[in-house]
Amino acid sequence: MAVALVGMSDDQNMTRHTGAVPPEAPMAMPVQDFAAACTRHRPRPQNCWRVWLARLITFGGTAAIALIGLWQMFAAFGDKPTPMQMALLVLFVPTFAWIGFSFCALLAGQLVPRITTPDGPNTARVAVVMPIYHENATQSIGLLAALAGDLARKGLADRAEIFVLSDSRDPAIAVNETLAIAAARETSPLPIWYRRRTSNEDRKSGNVAEFVRRWGGRYDQMVVLDADSIMTADAIAHLSARMNGDPDLGLIQTMPVLVGGETIFARLTQFAGRVYGPMIARGVAAWSGNTGNYWGHNAIIRISAFAAACGLPRLRGRPPFGGTILSHDFVEAAALCRAGWKVRLDADLRGSYEGCPPTLLDMAARERRWAQGNLQHTRLLAMRGARAFSRVHFAVGILGFLMSPIWLALILVGLILSATVLLSTPEYFPNAYQLFPDWPVFDAKRMLWLFTAAMALLLLPKLIATLRAWTRPLGNEAGGPVRIFASALFEIFLSALIAPVQMLIQTRQIIDILRGRDSGWQAQSRAGTMPGWGLVLSRHWAHVLLGVVTLIVLARFSPAQLIWLSPILAGLILSPLTSRLSASPVFGRWARMRGLLVTPEERMPPAILSEAAAAARALPRALTGADAILFLGRDAKARARHIALLQPPTQLPAAQRLPRITAAAKIENAETQTEALGFLDRNETDALISDSALLEQFSRLPG
Repeated sequence: MAVALVGMSDDQNMTRHTGAVPPEAPMAMPVQDFAAACTRHRPRPQNCWRVWLARLITFGGTAAIALIGLWQMFAAFGDKPTPMQMALLVLFVPTFAWIGFSFCALLAGQLVPRITTPDGPNTARVAVVMPIYHENATQSIGLLAALAGDLARKGLADRAEIFVLSDSRDPAIAVNETLAIAAARETSPLPIWYRRRTSNEDRKSGNVAEFVRRWGGRYDQMVVLDADSIMTADAIAHLSARMNGDPDLGLIQTMPVLVGGETIFARLTQFAGRVYGPMIARGVAAWSGNTGNYWGHNAIIRISAFAAACGLPRLRGRPPFGGTILSHDFVEAAALCRAGWKVRLDADLRGSYEGCPPTLLDMAARERRWAQGNLQHTRLLAMRGARAFSRVHFAVGILGFLMSPIWLALILVGLILSATVLLSTPEYFPNAYQLFPDWPVFDAKRMLWLFTAAMALLLLPKLIATLRAWTRPLGNEAGGPVRIFASALFEIFLSALIAPVQMLIQTRQIIDILRGRDSGWQAQSRAGTMPGWGLVLSRHWAHVLLGVVTLIVLARFSPAQLIWLSPILAGLILSPLTSRLSASPVFGRWARMRGLLVTPEERMPPAILSEAAAAARALPRALTGADAILFLGRDAKARARHIALLQPPTQLPAAQRLPRITAAAKIENAETQTEALGFLDRNETDALISDSALLEQFSRLPG
């Protein structure tokens, strides 16, 4: 960090950081009515033959694969399929098409155009925005501290600022945030602002919207980060220049590389994203064109376009289908496209990173919220003025979760069909005067070919991506062709064990949502811990029971079926063991020592990640619970730093002032700081850390 500060005096540095937030520069952000027409920005016409050809390959190819599957499956059942065979047919076709969609999109990725960054002056003011909610403040602020130095070295310090948008409600976590930010500001070559909201209205989308409404006029562009994501200054400079060079661009999404995985589950996800992810991203970029999607982070947004088009309404009704829009990022991308702005995925950019979920159970917790958010999009498919391919993004997201219950239903119908054949006696002459018998029709050879085709469509993209990695620097950086191939086989094996468990978990989530259960808003687990046997057994006992019962039934009545269902049954029966061991950092280190699931970022860590780790170590150690509040009471310097980052006092209604009034009375009657904290409830503790006068009163008590 010292290098970044050369040429800037301490007085200059402190002047740029006066106050918790900069002067407000309000920008109107009206709430949109998606049932009404909207004012459209008129983009310039462009040649987009590549996009339409990519769409023809992706969606035309998917339709062709679906029709072939329908034809072959129908032929396997003969001219008079039974009701159960028809049910199997109805479930098989979308499953077969879904597998084919990924393959066709991979082929379309060869048509993605080459994007260049324009030269020339760029004076666009950029806000790097990180919304946080009950996060590890040291790690998140460490990322931003490293980015501040990188931006200064890139020459962006005069037009870039960093904004931490806190929605944290836990007083101890809020204290850790202010102390970490205060320490980072002391060495930062550019401003790091901090705002903590007094309410969590509309969750993350409301957090960002409030920032735009209060400070949007101060900036031209904003780079949105997650609490565990980061981008290099070079990537931000390219994004800013590309947006500045095209006045029709509303949003550019990057393809983040997953990093920092320690458990075997995280490393599995990380490796798959690193090897297969670039090809998937190229395919999405090719068919999306300028009607792309937004994933909520690691993207740059034109603030004026966002403010004019993305004021999200609340959906009528109660959660889970009503209320705040959860997967707001998809909707914001659709709203920008609806208003005539370009939304693009630039898959060529490097220097975009994010963390990955550490365990299977943590991933399931995230997917519960994502599932609810995507199912909410069924109410937005009819958005007036929406572009056709914005609706496609909605549909793809919805199907991504609905495919789990469809897959489960396909398996169950197949088992019922097999049981019907095994346990019933065929009726060759259903009519008394029938001259020729009705022979049961089931073309096993054709079914085998369909199964083989499905496996080929599923595995061929992985094989192509693995072979592609051999011919590129990625191959040597990840351990060479042999280790990449071994890692790919290991990933396929582990994914096969995990997939049936995820199928049942997602199916349960869909059922819960349809029953009206809201996901709530819980903090995400970034680090994860190895769950105990009691926890994994409580979460997976039903999966084990289903697997064992199915195994016993098939072994008794149809052993041949075990050949095809053995991967699914093994995944279900071993789910507690898989869930626990996949969350083990020890197992993750074992895999790394043997060169399995290794990514280039592990062998040669990007400079910004190394700097972020060093910056995090230099920040104050995080305190928990009462210790954080007591530290403020006992340490005058820490208290002064914390108070400097508090929001200016405002006039509040009497009901909202009540926690402060009762907190003051309880502190007045306490003998010690510890006793005072024992008197206070959570709202009163929050009032204490949010009010400088209360903190001074608290500090005068004996420690």
